Amino acid sequence: MKVIILEDIKKLGKRYEIKEVKDGYAKNFLIPRKMAKLATSKAIQWAETQKELEKQKVEQELQKLQEIASKMDGFEIMFPVKVGEKGELFQSINAQKITEKLKESGFEIKKDQVELKDPIKDIGEFPVKIKFEHNLETEIRVIVNKEK
Repeated sequence: MKVIILEDIKKLGKRYEIKEVKDGYAKNFLIPRKMAKLATSKAIQWAETQKELEKQKVEQELQKLQEIASKMDGFEIMFPVKVGEKGELFQSINAQKITEKLKESGFEIKKDQVELKDPIKDIGEFPVKIKFEHNLETEIRVIVNKEK
C-alpha cells in the first residue's frame, strides 16, 4: 500500500515522502496515529505542494539567518566590570550576560547559541562564537574592561 508520510519516521522516511508499506502497518499503525495517509492522486499533489512550501520556508529562514550572522560578524560588546586590587573580577561574564547584551543591541539569540566553554573571568578581548541553525556561525568580540 502506498502512503504519504506526514512526519519523519526513523527507518521509513522523511515528511511528505511516498513509501510502499505493508497494508497492516499502514491501516493499524501509521494512518490511525496520523503519521501517514493514503497516497491517492489528490493526496500526492497535496504532498508535492507541501514539500515546495516547506522548501521555500527553509530557504527564507536560511537567508534571514545569513543576514543576522553577517551583521553580527565582528560585532563588539563591552562589559565594564568592577575589579579588585589584584586585578580579579567581582563577577564573571557568562553566556546569559552575553545574550542579554546582544538583545539590548537588537540581536535575538538564545543562551545555548553562545559557544562559551567557561565564563570569562579576566580583563581583555575574547572571541566568542555564536551558532545558528543550518550550520551557520559567526564570531563576536567580548571586551571586558575596568569600570570607571
